[in-house]
Amino acid sequence: MDDRNTGPVPDSLVEAFLDHEHGTVALLDDLEARALAGEAEAVREKIRGFAAEHRDVFFAVALALEADDGVFADLESRFDEETVSKLRDLSDRYPSLSEPFALVRLEVSKERTNPVTTIDVTTTYSPTEEVPIIQYSAYSGDVRLYEHRGTPQEVLQSAGYLLQATNDSLSAALDQDRSVNTDELSALIDRREKLESELSTLRDNLDELRRKPVDG
Repeated sequence: MDDRNTGPVPDSLVEAFLDHEHGTVALLDDLEARALAGEAEAVREKIRGFAAEHRDVFFAVALALEADDGVFADLESRFDEETVSKLRDLSDRYPSLSEPFALVRLEVSKERTNPVTTIDVTTTYSPTEEVPIIQYSAYSGDVRLYEHRGTPQEVLQSAGYLLQATNDSLSAALDQDRSVNTDELSALIDRREKLESELSTLRDNLDELRRKPVDG
């Protein structure tokens, strides 16, 4: 699929927005109200439907909500002041919609599904089982994707599955003589270094626990 997050905003997207301005503004008003009311999942689904039905208008809105001064300066060189103002005002008028539009744009342009943005974690201790308990929720923007509650080894089991899947995907790419782009490779190296640091801490904690007498 096409990725419209790079370079200048195409004229066709701006023109599509102008052709559907009235209906689009009405939709955005509704979405902003729903977002402020905490209806994150409904907002996400409506934006997905908007992207499916009016792809060019969706991209125009999504890029306008994320655009920086450089993007608007480029638009000013190609469109009249009134048109640029309409697009520039979207981010001020609909501040709650920038992230959900950006996440749906990632889904549409790069074939992602529910990009994870945050994971909230709390920890407790179960005296009866004599184990820590970890509870975490994964979020894509304001949409909670899933919740898990388990012991450290159960959480690490899930992490192990994901790490194995990561290695399987990279091995498959290598077997097919395919490359990985520079940004992804750099991010992977950063993630690996973070994992190695956390694994080092885990080894230290396990070594200390081995030396600690078990109660009872």
